[in-house]
Amino acid sequence: MTATEQAPARRQFLSLHLLETIVAALPVRDENGSPKSIVYGGVERNMITSQNRRRAERVHSRNRANAGTGPLAHHTMGVRTREWALITARSLTARHGWDNDQAVATARSVLEGLGLKFGDPAKKTVANLTKVLLFAPADAGDLIADHIHADADTLTTWTNTYTEAKAAAEKTKGKKTAPATTDDDPATESGKLPPLPKVTRTAVLTALAPRDAIDIALYGRFLAEIADSPNVDGAIQSAHAFTVHESEQIDDFYAAADDAKIDRKKNALDFLDAADDAGAGMTGYQSLISGTFYRHAALDRRQLRTNLRAAGMSETDAEAAAVAAEAEFVTAFVDAFPEAKKNSTASTGTLPNLVLAFEGDRPFTYAATFQKPIDETSDGPAAHAAAHRLLAHHAFVTARRPDITTGRILTYDMDIQKIISDLAAAGDLNAAEALTVEELTA
Repeated sequence: MTATEQAPARRQFLSLHLLETIVAALPVRDENGSPKSIVYGGVERNMITSQNRRRAERVHSRNRANAGTGPLAHHTMGVRTREWALITARSLTARHGWDNDQAVATARSVLEGLGLKFGDPAKKTVANLTKVLLFAPADAGDLIADHIHADADTLTTWTNTYTEAKAAAEKTKGKKTAPATTDDDPATESGKLPPLPKVTRTAVLTALAPRDAIDIALYGRFLAEIADSPNVDGAIQSAHAFTVHESEQIDDFYAAADDAKIDRKKNALDFLDAADDAGAGMTGYQSLISGTFYRHAALDRRQLRTNLRAAGMSETDAEAAAVAAEAEFVTAFVDAFPEAKKNSTASTGTLPNLVLAFEGDRPFTYAATFQKPIDETSDGPAAHAAAHRLLAHHAFVTARRPDITTGRILTYDMDIQKIISDLAAAGDLNAAEALTVEELTA
């Protein structure tokens, strides 16, 4: 039986639901350094954005794969950055012996000729950075560099012509520089730039294409700047996490000591300090949040396989990669945590209170379960009350939806384990227990 024939045995969507408790942490903040929040169920809730969670999960999986760990060990992964011109230039110098300045100028011109826009050339910090982040396979810079070096004479000449035409065009007031649309039009007309040679355009587009980068197939990408570059519809849907109760946060006052000042005081040299300089070396406030969060994500298995096949994988390879990618996604969903303030709060050591995984013909979120906020003064500890509510809601829904499997649950909380055991003994647990992350989708 082929992989395609076996696929219908599993539902299209894998839905994941998780409860986790953090204490005195700040995984994500707004432009003012304050915690993010939403109003839901008539009260303000702390929120951790889906973008924040997705990056943590994507980087977690990429690091494991690059280290040879987990289901995606040694698979190709992607890098999202504005530095592709610099990465390509480094490859030209390290692998092919190019002069650094020439390498940077050529790499930037080639990518600019492709349609990407760069920062202000007068500002060194951004001059060679694209204006948008570009998510591409990690080896894209090497592949682009290899092509540039292989066709060095042609591209060096083209770069010189392109640079001169660009400079001339910028001097022409009131005219907007734009790449020409045909290969036959060199920079002979004012305001026009020589187009990137077709063979180079094809080579660079191929290097930047998703290819076999598993995380691009999972999370997708959108690149509007290059019209003929393939965009990818992500296979993962991620929701913003929010507290199951009203938000709790504090503005923590901190004082940082000045070691040199303290050493002088210890050695009876404190007369060197002026009276108005006798306090801490620095003081300030930082916002911290605590609470139990509900988090949800869903994986579209069909879209994942479509993305892998579109990237050029055979049906057999795409199926094997999809199975490995799903296992790694579940692991990252459970284990990854945003690293903001990780050293001062140790929040990355957080383990979930409860994880629920089930399959369905469409994705399902249980966010509405917590529209009524949990009140710990009457409902007890938030994590335990939330676990009761989530499992009861799941049993209620699955009894009415034949397109949902009962699923599996995993806990790292001893008190919630007792809740699960009591529900199972009463025949009210409409899910199987899992002892490991791998068993969640076994």
